Amino acid sequence: MERARKPTALATTPGLPPQPQVTLTDSNARLTATLPTGESIDILLHGATILSWKDAAGRENFWLSDAAKLDGSGAARGGIPIVFPVFGTSDGHGAEKLPQHGFARNSRWEFLGKSTSEAAKEGVKLDFGLSSQNLSDDVRAQWPYTFGLLYSVTLDRGSLNTTLVVTNDGDVPFEFQTLLHNYFRVDDIEKVTVKGFEDAPYVDKADQFKTKTQAGAVTFAGETDSVYTPAQGPGHPLVIEEDGKPRFRIVRDNLEDAVVFNPWVDKARSMGDFEPKDGWKKMLCVEPGSVSKWQTLEKGDAFEAAQTIYLV
Repeated sequence: MERARKPTALATTPGLPPQPQVTLTDSNARLTATLPTGESIDILLHGATILSWKDAAGRENFWLSDAAKLDGSGAARGGIPIVFPVFGTSDGHGAEKLPQHGFARNSRWEFLGKSTSEAAKEGVKLDFGLSSQNLSDDVRAQWPYTFGLLYSVTLDRGSLNTTLVVTNDGDVPFEFQTLLHNYFRVDDIEKVTVKGFEDAPYVDKADQFKTKTQAGAVTFAGETDSVYTPAQGPGHPLVIEEDGKPRFRIVRDNLEDAVVFNPWVDKARSMGDFEPKDGWKKMLCVEPGSVSKWQTLEKGDAFEAAQTIYLV
């Protein structure tokens, strides 16, 4: 018997739009995130070091040494190692016992989870944590403070943001420095210029730590290792150009300084984990940080800083 009124079909629930994919590999030692549009990042949990950042076309934006330590035996050379709580070495400020650039880049971080990027729905935000409880007894003896680090990595179409929050979870104040050690991949370092350092004072570590002032854009014709405090402040972008065309634009937040580094011929040869030895032709470090002075955190205080790297 035919019914006069047939029930209407249930409306089909529309499928969810494509979501970012996040996977753990290498016995949970590495994490890869890929956006529906094709951009991807690869992160080593040892150091929470971003090893790779590719655009939608698969072009690699970071330089990684062929001899980089990826097995947890040391800090990886390339990508974005995290410098904390000391830049270089120190003969004071509570950091005199620490190895070069501190322990954050050479410690196992915990992956805390993922969420949708606030800036773009198709983006992804990944959180990582490191605290004094995660450190070995030896490292805690070298730097006996109670702290927490929260490192957030946000991949969006055309940009990468890294944010570091430092908290003092103990009763004793401590001092620290920090820096995001970006290794950018370029085609030819001798065709690269960096703008945004005009009129900035800097310390030239490759020339007996002399204090100088930058005139015009930074260019490269030999070993470069300089600590700049850009005159126009963190909000003014640093722009890496190659052959006159912009490649990367870096905007800093609460990071007053920036280091520019290329080892050139002789220093690259002397570095055991730098391969190939002529790799200096294909890389450039521009590293936002807070390193020209020391930050002091009192009990319960927090320090937050960030960088956003835009593909131009």
